Amino acid sequence: MKLQKHVPNALTCANLLCGCYACILALSGHPAGAMAAIFAAAGFDFVDGLAARLLNACSPIGKDLDSLADMVSFGVAPGMMLFDFLDRTQKTVDWSHPVCGKLFLAAAFVIPVFSALRLARFNNDARQQTSFIGLPVPAHALFWASLLCLAEPSASPAFLQGWFDVDLPAAAGRISPVAVLSVAGGLSVSSSLLLVSNIPMFSLKFKSPKWKDNRLQYTFLPTALGLMLCFGIGGITVSILLYVLLSIFNGRT
Repeated sequence: MKLQKHVPNALTCANLLCGCYACILALSGHPAGAMAAIFAAAGFDFVDGLAARLLNACSPIGKDLDSLADMVSFGVAPGMMLFDFLDRTQKTVDWSHPVCGKLFLAAAFVIPVFSALRLARFNNDARQQTSFIGLPVPAHALFWASLLCLAEPSASPAFLQGWFDVDLPAAAGRISPVAVLSVAGGLSVSSSLLLVSNIPMFSLKFKSPKWKDNRLQYTFLPTALGLMLCFGIGGITVSILLYVLLSIFNGRT
């Protein structure tokens, strides 16, 4: 039995391990660490597919394992990050009844549920071989991980900060906790609906070096890099929004 055939699945398992660790960090109140673990999982998720193609080691088991790992890393982990954020926020409110605040926590579970639907749909949709229909779960997870890390005071280490300050915690501090809970809950539902939408989303894989075949990739990647250099973690959040807008605009042209 050739060991190289197991390399892609080993990389997928590394993705899963990063996702499990991200969940632990998220529920322990360490959003920056959870975000880093989700980023690492995204890296393994990219290279496992590349390794499978290069080593000719694609298999139905590998495909299912990849989806199971993605469910943890990009579905459960960002959901747990949001759960921790919502739970700590609702505890700052003097509710007339304790159950009132707990109701907002349900918004966190929308992310893993819709991520599961997105992954199941992807595995059974032949149209998504070279592009996507609906927002990919890794992009959705990175959006939430960066946004929640950005919302935490002093959560971002210096090397993750950009050239310009994005003081989201200070801005959020001027808004009532109930409003923050409502916005976070509404954003959770709306972003999760993008996962199962019929909006065509472009892939970041290059078909060839030619501009005409990869104009969206050549437009998006340098812009995203510039945003991250300027705004650090905030640039990641904006980059995912840019990705969605470019996909919508491209689908209408």
